[in-house]
Amino acid sequence: MIRASLKTLRAALAEKKISSVELARLFLDRIARLNPELNAFITVDEDKTLAAARTADARIGAGEAGALTGIPIAQKDIFCAKGWRTTCGSRMLENFIAPYDATVVTKLEQDAGMVSLGKVNMDEFAMGSSNETSYFGAVNNPWDKTRVPGGSSGGSAAAVAAGLAPVATGTDTGGSIRQPAALCGLTGIKPTYGTVSRYGMIAFASSLDQGGVIGRSAEDCALVLSAMAGFDEKDSTSLERPPENYSRCLDEPLAGLRIGLPQEFFKEGCAADVMSAIEAAIAEYKNLGAEIVAVSLPNAHLSVPAYYVIAPAEASSNLSRFDGVRYGYRAPEYADLTEMYEKSRAQGFGAEVKRRILIGTYVLSHGYYDAYYLQAQRIRRLIADDFTAAFQQCDVILGPTSPTTAFRQGEKAADPVQMYLSDIYTIAVNLAGLPGLSLSCGFDHQGLPVGLQLIGNYFAEARLLATAHAYQQATDWHLRRPALAA
Repeated sequence: MIRASLKTLRAALAEKKISSVELARLFLDRIARLNPELNAFITVDEDKTLAAARTADARIGAGEAGALTGIPIAQKDIFCAKGWRTTCGSRMLENFIAPYDATVVTKLEQDAGMVSLGKVNMDEFAMGSSNETSYFGAVNNPWDKTRVPGGSSGGSAAAVAAGLAPVATGTDTGGSIRQPAALCGLTGIKPTYGTVSRYGMIAFASSLDQGGVIGRSAEDCALVLSAMAGFDEKDSTSLERPPENYSRCLDEPLAGLRIGLPQEFFKEGCAADVMSAIEAAIAEYKNLGAEIVAVSLPNAHLSVPAYYVIAPAEASSNLSRFDGVRYGYRAPEYADLTEMYEKSRAQGFGAEVKRRILIGTYVLSHGYYDAYYLQAQRIRRLIADDFTAAFQQCDVILGPTSPTTAFRQGEKAADPVQMYLSDIYTIAVNLAGLPGLSLSCGFDHQGLPVGLQLIGNYFAEARLLATAHAYQQATDWHLRRPALAA
């Protein structure tokens, strides 16, 4: 059951081979045993989990079960869940108990009947590419515990890779689902901006943030994404579209699919081992009947500087609400209101969050708004236009997810720019609002997973998942497990 697909788990529950309570206990016991080595979970509440599992068993017994009823899931600690501690990986929210459910939590747990195993670790306020900025400590990669799992959804990826959960939610602002999926040998999808509700998802950069899924396979991700996506009137950026079944194209052949290779993704800067695995995957896609075409994204190299103006600017605005007045951390000693603000924010935020707030406040300040923020938004439009042009020549764009495999903890901590460049292949997708997916396509010489990125046109999630699924049916990279998860 630890290694089983969601479809297998669903069948086992339906046939009464195992109960939801037994399944939840299986994962809770594994969390208790392995989480001290990984630090993937911040909060586990066995009573809440088992109560939800009993409710799921009752639904199954009454014939009211859906495709996901009774299946365990780990929730990234950026999603509010009523009665659960919701920290966003920060001291600022260390003791915050959410008074309501995020729409994602409502859809997956109340509507679909999934069972929450707890809240998983993340970079503080989703700001990071390594899961080293969490107030609750770094997360260790199950493939090599001296290395990072990627970020910001590092706890989600580590939990699934280690078999602490069969699937997990994540969020992606500049690669925070796809990069951890790549570094942990998993499948992760960020859908089109506006597809998944942001209500109850603690905001980092509102025009970039999007919820998604990290799982072992495209098939598993398709099942969960189908349940969590959909219009939400509580989110002003939510798109009003008919409900979709993202599994609908999984068994379609790839014959005639045009896969675009952007020349900008295949230049210097990518590790040789990573590029070898990507080239082998391209050859496999050719064998499956796909047509490979050359495309160009001429402004892709501007995505990192544009992102690190826009995202901090929005973070500066969003995080101004954490002032020690209404909720969250408040400094224990202060002389007046101004000092309370200053000390609460200085003590409550970590170094990376402070850095981004300062950058964001600067680029929004009088005299610099036009020079930085407005220019970054213009570049964002150019990047989106590049993708529009590319998709006139191809159906799916392929490239690396990350320029390297998992790096050692502390390796990039002293150089923020090097850390930011970890997301060089993923950020443009968020700036354009497109769907992106990462899947495992091999290993480097150190035995660390390599991630392959697939990018689709707007609302092409089903096609992306089918493209990944076809590859996974022909290869076994997604079935490999770290020794820890045996």
